[in-house]
Amino acid sequence: MKAHLLSFGLSVILSLNPPQSQGIRTTSDGVKYKVETVVEHLEVPWSLVFDGEGNLYFTERPGRLQVLKHGGKTPTLIARIVDVLHRGEGGLMGLALHPEFDKNQYIFLSYTFKYRNGAANRVVRYRLKEWTLSDRLEIVPHLPGSGVHNGCRIRFGPDRKLYVTTGDAADREIAQDLGSLGGKILRLNDDGSIPADNPDPKSPIFAFGVRNPQGIAWRPTSGEMFETEHGPSGFDGPGGGDEVNIIARGKNYGWPTIHHNQTTRGMESPLREYTPAIAPASAMFYLGEAFKEFKGDFFFGCLRGERIQRIVLAGASPPRIVREEPLLEGEFKRIRDVIEGPDGSIYFCTSNRDGRASPFGSDDRILRIVPAR
Repeated sequence: MKAHLLSFGLSVILSLNPPQSQGIRTTSDGVKYKVETVVEHLEVPWSLVFDGEGNLYFTERPGRLQVLKHGGKTPTLIARIVDVLHRGEGGLMGLALHPEFDKNQYIFLSYTFKYRNGAANRVVRYRLKEWTLSDRLEIVPHLPGSGVHNGCRIRFGPDRKLYVTTGDAADREIAQDLGSLGGKILRLNDDGSIPADNPDPKSPIFAFGVRNPQGIAWRPTSGEMFETEHGPSGFDGPGGGDEVNIIARGKNYGWPTIHHNQTTRGMESPLREYTPAIAPASAMFYLGEAFKEFKGDFFFGCLRGERIQRIVLAGASPPRIVREEPLLEGEFKRIRDVIEGPDGSIYFCTSNRDGRASPFGSDDRILRIVPAR
């Protein structure tokens, strides 16, 4: 009972002392910025995306898809995905809009659902009509899933193909098994068919040997695909070993045969490795004008690391890391998705109501980084 009361008391104290959003911060190279709250009182927002009209769509892991319309202050519920299984790290996760969303209104979701005595994941396409979902089409009906390591980041690449990250679902051996879609990065057409120029034209697998990838983004100067993933957690290997990888078609990224900075012939080692773990949960290259000093820099949110990590790159393929620094370290606790807004601001969401943090009273939130003039 005493422990319960102590925990409750701590939660109350934290909820009464949220971070001050208006304070001015300065990066190591002199960029001044501040943080503004966009939406409050959410429940584990997972993926953020803007359409061409400035509307902000986002998923919440219990199964809600919402939109904050351009100029609005309160989000509108679009749908509750009824077959979502919100358990452990699973639930409604990935979100992507078709490259021609303004014409076809296609919206893609990835989520966990109940499968036999356990869980699996799927990717589904809908059409958005008058702020409701219709025309449901399963793009990938079944992916390995569990209470952990689901992957489920989905994004369209510069080639207008749909990329899907999948985790090993706590069964690490499947990452090396080309007969399984777990522990892979998939590449698909927008109707779920397999592109003829995939490494194997009969398989959606684009790359393999990954553990729990939650971020993908393309470097604008070279077109290289960057990926972030979680390293082992102790039960499946020594702790740490979080990775930033450059993903190339058909390559093997080693899990579980190699991890951390290990190398072996025929397997790719990471561009950057983090021990202790920081739990990278997203990926973004900054292209905007609001922060000219950030242009071309790589950013990702960190759950365990409780920050946004900035990496400054230089050189052609492969690039070298010139400098990196944490932004907002510890201020907002667990940070998941990070995206660029149409105004050049950097939007991010917290994940403090996922059972692994003591949330502030206004959590979870979507916030944005804006210049401090």
